[in-house]
Amino acid sequence: MKTSDFYFHLPEEQIAQVPLKDRTTSRLMVLDQKTGEIEHKHFYDIKAYLKPGDCLVLNDTRVIPARLFGARPSGGKVEFLLLTRKEEKRWEVLVKPGKKAKIGDEIIFGEGLLKAKVEEIIEDGKRIVRFEYEGIFEEVLDALGEMPLPPYIHEKLEDKERYQTVYSKHEGSAAAPTAGLHFTKELLKEIEEMGVKIAYVTLHVGLGTFRPVKVEDVLNHEMHSEYYSIDEENATIINKVKAEGGRVIAVGTTSTRTLESNADEKGLIKAGSGWTNIFIYPGYTFKCVEELITNFHLPESTLIMLVSALAGKEAILNAYNTAVNEGYRFFSFGDAMLIK
Repeated sequence: MKTSDFYFHLPEEQIAQVPLKDRTTSRLMVLDQKTGEIEHKHFYDIKAYLKPGDCLVLNDTRVIPARLFGARPSGGKVEFLLLTRKEEKRWEVLVKPGKKAKIGDEIIFGEGLLKAKVEEIIEDGKRIVRFEYEGIFEEVLDALGEMPLPPYIHEKLEDKERYQTVYSKHEGSAAAPTAGLHFTKELLKEIEEMGVKIAYVTLHVGLGTFRPVKVEDVLNHEMHSEYYSIDEENATIINKVKAEGGRVIAVGTTSTRTLESNADEKGLIKAGSGWTNIFIYPGYTFKCVEELITNFHLPESTLIMLVSALAGKEAILNAYNTAVNEGYRFFSFGDAMLIK
């Protein structure tokens, strides 16, 4: 299986640069995974495809303003992208320019409000740094940091909350679980009132979201690890729905990866937390997830491979080419797809 098998041509002007004013007015492509049939709807139509007894599984991670701009004492500018918290004040970060950040170097942010000392060199511009600050780190970060928008978004985000889901709760992501951006609190309430169960999992989205697949043989690609957590209450909700014959519908590839990492052979979920580097590509047998709400993903990415595993590569590529021809908006702030 080749990476190039998952290529499609996307005109640059179809990469969404800003979110729509109303989250629910995004377009929704509905793809039948059995027949390949396609319908064109809007996201507010999603209720028509849900039934009492179903379970929507949402990733309640919250994006931190993980991009920091600082300088070395010499005046040279340095950019940090926070990746993983190792200890209270120690973080794994991506540094630009990486070559300039040597062990022992100190970087200053916000006129000294935050300082970082490089403790360890990893690879590819990654470093382990120790931060020094007064007060609460999250408050310092909120004052100095910027939202780590993907590199294909060139417009400045006017409202930071538009790169958060309305149900975001647990801070720790370097990127948003973008399938969830289409929901409003009102829409979720209406869905619950229909008798659809809502369950939450947490997966902190990491740097791998931005990493392209650089090998031609898909099987040689190494996935990044991301931290996930599922509590007892939500595991019980999901398992009860499965036991009663309801459908488990994941909202986003991150929810999918969390569930599939944790499910047993019967598709049941156990509460717990840990790190997952699960790689889902065609040939994978899903254990828990039956349907998926997702956005349109990058060509040759692990995410288009994941949706191809669920719906079939030919059906997905046909759907993506149809989306291009129909003028759908792509990627983080783009339109949505329901694989039913």
